[in-house]
Amino acid sequence: MAVFLGGAVRNRGRRGRRGNKRRPMSEINVTPMVDVMLVLLIIFMVAAPLLTVGVPIELPKTAAAPLPSEREEPLTVALTAEGEILVQNEVVSRSEFIPLLRAVAAERESDKVFLRADGATSYEGVMQVMGALNASGFHNIGLVTEQGGPRFDGQDG
Repeated sequence: MAVFLGGAVRNRGRRGRRGNKRRPMSEINVTPMVDVMLVLLIIFMVAAPLLTVGVPIELPKTAAAPLPSEREEPLTVALTAEGEILVQNEVVSRSEFIPLLRAVAAERESDKVFLRADGATSYEGVMQVMGALNASGFHNIGLVTEQGGPRFDGQDG
């Protein structure tokens, strides 16, 4: 038995020596990477405003025409409280409305149209006119309103 105990003591001693050896590190240390990234961030924050400084120059003069703005008068369609439809202040019957719009769309370059509707007009009536405008080739429809109406916070604008 004494021999067995001595062997066990020796094995424990060997294990103890193995435990003192350094093991390979299997974790990534991100602290140096974060430090480098913060330094780069500060450098770019300081350098970015210096890159946008404008240089004063005097542009040459040419005979080129400026870019065109609104060449055409915008098309205006109005819907009254009585249900009348007006195209550019001319009363148009509902049966003539779509053929007139198609003829106007063929002559115009822009598909922009402004729709003005009385506040007493039903939502359905406004949507019918918008549908007719869309079917006639006017896809850019702007609804015209007046300023100073009520706001959602309960105060008058």
